[in-house]
Amino acid sequence: MNETTTSRVKSQNFPHTRWSVVLAARQDSSTQTAAALETLCRAYWYPLYAYVRRCGQSSHDAQDLTQEFFARLLEKDYLKAADRDKGRFRTFLLVALKRFLANEWDRAQAQKRGGARTHVSLETSTAETRYESEAPMLSTLERMFDQSWALTLLDTTMARLKQDFAAAGKNEEFHMIKVFLTAEKSSVCYAEVAKTAGMTEGALRVATHRLRKRFREIFRQEIAQTVASPEAIDEEVRYLMSVLAG
Repeated sequence: MNETTTSRVKSQNFPHTRWSVVLAARQDSSTQTAAALETLCRAYWYPLYAYVRRCGQSSHDAQDLTQEFFARLLEKDYLKAADRDKGRFRTFLLVALKRFLANEWDRAQAQKRGGARTHVSLETSTAETRYESEAPMLSTLERMFDQSWALTLLDTTMARLKQDFAAAGKNEEFHMIKVFLTAEKSSVCYAEVAKTAGMTEGALRVATHRLRKRFREIFRQEIAQTVASPEAIDEEVRYLMSVLAG
């Protein structure tokens, strides 16, 4: 099987992830498309909130604007402007948000907060706390948006990983070995952690290897939900890692 054929088969076998479903059906709305888009919006609204805050809006106005933006996104024909050849959900969202902020702020101001519009359920209560705790390390608003996006993906990945361990009855093990996901390999003593966890050092190394492998799998799955093709996953991983590295 040649490389072209392999790539074609891989694309055909690419699962119907949320963003690929939305892109495929963007000309014709459906319940499935709306549900997929709303799920993505709920998962990845925070980077947009942070972007609006960094544009100079207050916390109160940023929450209103982000909520109004998503309400319009679900109600209007914004998706028709999505370019499948540049099919990253984060790119589409940021372009759409910039247009919204530039052209529709006055109209948004005219809407009463909590009016008749159906809102997307966003967990805004901790948004400002998170925003204030993040120290922007990058020079442009766009790169800072991408940084927030990457951190959100990591948070989601970690939450899913924690759920995996909880489902297996390994909550305590997870809390003991999760340090190996963020610490430099040379900075954590396997022998000390193994002793605390009541494991042999060999068993701890095996558990850590599995932990890291599962983390990478989940991270890739989360990224797959936000790109249009399997070929884009590796490129997106590399880019987001470079953003996190500063």
